[in-house]
Amino acid sequence: MSRSVRVAVVGAAGYAGGELVRLLAGHPSVEIASVHAREREGLPLANELPHLAPLGLSFTDGEPEDVEVTFLALPHGASAAQASRLLDRGITVVDIGADFRLRDADAYATWYGAAHPAPDLLADAVYGLTEWARDALRGTKLIANPGCYPTASLLALIPFARAGLLDGDVIVDAKSGISGAGRGAGPAYLFTELTESTRAYGLGGHRHQPEIEQGLADAGARMHVTFVPHLVPQSRGILATCYLSLADDVDDDALAAVLRRAYDAEPFVHVTDEPPTTKQATGSNHAYVHARRIGEARAVVISVIDNLGKGAAGQAIQNMNVALGLDEAAGLAGLGIHP
Repeated sequence: MSRSVRVAVVGAAGYAGGELVRLLAGHPSVEIASVHAREREGLPLANELPHLAPLGLSFTDGEPEDVEVTFLALPHGASAAQASRLLDRGITVVDIGADFRLRDADAYATWYGAAHPAPDLLADAVYGLTEWARDALRGTKLIANPGCYPTASLLALIPFARAGLLDGDVIVDAKSGISGAGRGAGPAYLFTELTESTRAYGLGGHRHQPEIEQGLADAGARMHVTFVPHLVPQSRGILATCYLSLADDVDDDALAAVLRRAYDAEPFVHVTDEPPTTKQATGSNHAYVHARRIGEARAVVISVIDNLGKGAAGQAIQNMNVALGLDEAAGLAGLGIHP
């Protein structure tokens, strides 16, 4: 008889939380025990997310009970205290918010504008970029799910960092669908404001920059990253265009070979012969990467993901699967949606 894992989703009224529920509902080893959102006790989940009506779930206020795993889909600063209490009860926590992504409490304070709410837990958190963290994930109780932009960027950059091919600074020019701003976004995110328009933001420094730099340092490349995010008028998807200065003279075939050595055995990261599009990843946990030389000493690496899939809910489930010793691809078999 297959194992059944009882899980809870806290913050299930948001886009990422709702995507977690959608994917978990198709997981062969998961029972969704409860979905949580403040001030919605007893209300149907379908009131917020009508596409999930067939599940027949209703919101619970308060903290999860009688579960093995809890996913926290909460704003930064809101996860840590609850995570601490859940861990004390032996519950595995997957935080898809930002509270445990940066290992340095001082860096958290600098970038998030407040002291870290649970600095004693930072050393226990595993940064769950699954393809590069499997050994650390196995059996862990606290998983820091990477941000969507860092997921796309690091999947593109880590193979070159580990190969010792990065030389000098890295530039990441990234575009995200509007769902990345969340359901609570203000008037600037209305359809009438964003349709037929593209906007750069975070030019004074974006919180995902130190996360990308931390990931590169872990891969052996300590360097400054210039990171510029943009919002584009589509619902989902991230395209990260990463500009590299190369330490060695390598051609297109050699660049592709670096990516293939890293990902040919991976179930969710695919190396493409042509630049990928965000549509390839829509609705899935799949990522697509492509590298090409663009000058005498530079190359471009393009990475695409669904910001709510591999950039949030999908990767969170992939991390849970590894941590619990389940089939890593369980609940994540869906391919991208087209058109």
